[in-house]
Amino acid sequence: MGKTALIVIDMINTYDHKDADSLIPSVESVLPAVTGLLERARRQGVPVIYVNDNFGEWRSHHGEIVDQALAGPHAGLVEPLRPDDSSLFVVKARHSIFFETPLTYLLYEQGIDRLVLCGQVTEQCVLYSALDAHIRHLEVIVPRDAVAHIHADLADAALRMMQRNMDARVCDSGELWT
Repeated sequence: MGKTALIVIDMINTYDHKDADSLIPSVESVLPAVTGLLERARRQGVPVIYVNDNFGEWRSHHGEIVDQALAGPHAGLVEPLRPDDSSLFVVKARHSIFFETPLTYLLYEQGIDRLVLCGQVTEQCVLYSALDAHIRHLEVIVPRDAVAHIHADLADAALRMMQRNMDARVCDSGELWT
């Protein structure tokens, strides 16, 4: 077994989209678990990789994405999760963290074969990313209290699918890097 990375999915966000009103309460509820994972991972030297949507801004880079989210009305949801100098950042344009991104190569180069997926949205980007990790023979761990949803029923179904169909370990964030 190689090593583990914490993958933070789409948490650098302006929340300027149609599902934001349904998503924000869930983000608020998972924020403590995600920040706890970040703190413990960094303390133990676990690589932290942010994989974030570019929101259709094709000229943007990670610094601009972070700055734009921090300048918005929901900066309080972003500030506690801000990437530090040791964080890696991959920009994506679609749901999966792997689709048309250099993430597979980055993981290979870093010797990473186990991913802890946190962030948003459980029933969309997290689910599709877990599937793509599974087909790449990567071990997947999803802390249920560190993934935000739009639809709670679909999120519950997505977590069951990840566990049953993709052999993902679904657990509480407190079980990781204690």
